[in-house]
Amino acid sequence: MIAIRRLEIADAEARQGELALLLRDAVQGGASIGFVLPFEPGEIEAYWRGVLAALREGGRLLLAAFEDEALIGSVQLALEPRANGRHRAEVMKLMVLRSHRGRGVGRALMEALLEAARSGGRTLLLLDVRADDPAERLYRGLGFVSFGRVPGHAQSPDGTLADTPFCYLTLASG
Repeated sequence: MIAIRRLEIADAEARQGELALLLRDAVQGGASIGFVLPFEPGEIEAYWRGVLAALREGGRLLLAAFEDEALIGSVQLALEPRANGRHRAEVMKLMVLRSHRGRGVGRALMEALLEAARSGGRTLLLLDVRADDPAERLYRGLGFVSFGRVPGHAQSPDGTLADTPFCYLTLASG
């Protein structure tokens, strides 16, 4: 049974090792989430320290998927802090262990994230995704709309340049 939970700072700190393994597995499996192989020494740990800092400051939500008590996926929501943008947030770093892909874990994470965004008063979500990535189909299936595509915007983990569609989703408030 898959369970989705919001990780508060103490739980995220306690699970740093699992989060690091999740990120490593996702990138080694080809996920385009901001990293290029090979990893630099300490790069993964530094990334998660930054996420923990954002959690502490209240600028980020971290949701995680669990099978029993094993962490198998995560997604983040970066909350816009400026007064004129507090209605929006950015979806970031959807990751699922390769061993658990194709089982609806990513969809469950995203559905929980959409509910958390609504509950937090966010009515506009933004994200970017590598063109033709399986995640692009997931996002479109959830109602995200592409509003532009930048050729060669980001490097895939193997170093090749990939086009990036930018997408939004308008959420009903409430």
